[in-house]
Amino acid sequence: MRNFSTGTVYLVFVIFFLLVAKQSEGLRVFTIINECKQTIWPAVTPGEQFEGGGFALKSGQSRIFTAPVGWSGRIWGRTGCNFDQDGNGTCETGSCGSALKCGASGKPPATLAEFTLASADFYDVSLVDGYNLPVVVTPVNGNSNGGGNCTVAGCDGDLRLNCPNELAVKFNGRTVACRSACDVFDTDQYCCRGLYGNPVTCQPTYYSKIFKDACPGAYSYAYDDPTSIFTCSDADYIITFCSKRKEKVCAYHGNRLVCSGASIINSFFSWIVTMFATIISLWIWI
Repeated sequence: MRNFSTGTVYLVFVIFFLLVAKQSEGLRVFTIINECKQTIWPAVTPGEQFEGGGFALKSGQSRIFTAPVGWSGRIWGRTGCNFDQDGNGTCETGSCGSALKCGASGKPPATLAEFTLASADFYDVSLVDGYNLPVVVTPVNGNSNGGGNCTVAGCDGDLRLNCPNELAVKFNGRTVACRSACDVFDTDQYCCRGLYGNPVTCQPTYYSKIFKDACPGAYSYAYDDPTSIFTCSDADYIITFCSKRKEKVCAYHGNRLVCSGASIINSFFSWIVTMFATIISLWIWI
């Protein structure tokens, strides 16, 4: 049997500690999937120590990026874009000026996936700024820690099909987006401000009810909290455009294929086995 010095055992312990720290170093993995029939241009708002940006995503393609705990921002899809080789251009919906890589929020109307990353993450899909694409947010391997709603959020209905004419944004005769009533009419009642700046006085309106009927898992107006805010701990996220809320989605997380609904317990034990295998390999090597 091989003898190991105290220093060797200590080194193995340190390596194990670093591996554990790496596992929870404060990064969330985001996978963006385009299931729309056409190319879209997802955009991500930047934050401290996080660049955000934007890119083209053809039908069927996906893109992975990480964001640090502490980031609070939005992800949305732009449509009908035309960019030159320098990343300058225009979009029919969701544009952030003329840039491919967004440095700030986009122009309404756009369906927004909103995140605040902390020890417990908060996320939602919002139609408060209008609608341009179906968006679904699926947490992967997250947990609610006994509270919160760690489930699928989003809007899989197509509001463009029944958007009231007074809210419709048209391009070449077709409806490409649906504006919010606040954006169109700019009144305190529709914008939940002034005397209507609280959840008691700001109630659902005719227009927000149309949004809610089409997208029950999304914010339809500013105080639509009870059914529209979601909370997860230690989760990664899959953002799918033009998907269904109950559709099973899969992505690579932690160098393995993980699907929505996968058991966090199975993931935990898989990780433990991997860690022990790594330690044994290092032990033999040392």
